Amino acid sequence: MDLWVIALVAISAVLHVAWNVRLKTAGDPLRTAAVGLLAASFVIIPVGIGWWWLNDRPAFPIEGWALGLASGLVEAAYFVLLSAAYRRGDLSVVYPIARGTAPLVAVFIGVVILGERLGAVGAIGVALLLLGYLWLQRPWTALRRGGGGVDPAVVFAVLTGLTIAAYSAIDRVGTRIIAPIPYAAILWATMCIALIAWVLIAAGGGVFSGGREQNRRAAVGGMLTLGAYLCILVALSVAPLSGVAPLRESATVFAAAWGSVRLGEAATRSETVRRVGASILIVGGALLLALGD
Repeated sequence: MDLWVIALVAISAVLHVAWNVRLKTAGDPLRTAAVGLLAASFVIIPVGIGWWWLNDRPAFPIEGWALGLASGLVEAAYFVLLSAAYRRGDLSVVYPIARGTAPLVAVFIGVVILGERLGAVGAIGVALLLLGYLWLQRPWTALRRGGGGVDPAVVFAVLTGLTIAAYSAIDRVGTRIIAPIPYAAILWATMCIALIAWVLIAAGGGVFSGGREQNRRAAVGGMLTLGAYLCILVALSVAPLSGVAPLRESATVFAAAWGSVRLGEAATRSETVRRVGASILIVGGALLLALGD
């Protein structure tokens, strides 16, 4: 893989973490996500329409439209669940669990449902992912304290990971039926409409009720996530998914370090080492799973 492609994926990872930092530190992550995605839609939707016009206005297959709409709905659910996780837990815990769940789900589906075989490298990758999860969450500490309850932030983070696995699988097929740019415009419009409807109906209150400064920060955050998304689209257009996906997971380490140090989520140095170290295990496991395909 060319050096410039690696740099592009690294830039995407940094932008994605910056967006998630804004979500976590916002007073209302859900409304912040809605405002940010709406702001970014004023860029990606006109670009998608422009691509369609400049390429002789091709007719898109109905299955491509269906996949774009489905992906948009799943990604709206992703932001609802991610916002719920950030309201209840730390960035340095939620982000690694959410990002690490997707490859584990893919392995489970492949091995248990589709009957695929997992090689030695892939098996080591699964082991590293599980070790990273255990080290990050330390479920035995809850048992030692006598509290058997499950951390709701972890539950929402795992559910977020399931949506990541779902929309990634949908997009892998959808972008082969419709070109990535107009496909992105379709799913982005769907995602914005669904998310804003959720905020207005289910969450209550207005989308822009956070105030001018909060809305401005949300809009900038939306541009960050759009930039991250476009960087990945360009990388995927010239490099294999098996190479791009693991590099993208490097964002997990960035998020763990930023949350632990800059946001003060880790009370001690050993706690910082634990959270960052667990995230490195999760990234390593994802990388080995990709190499084992």
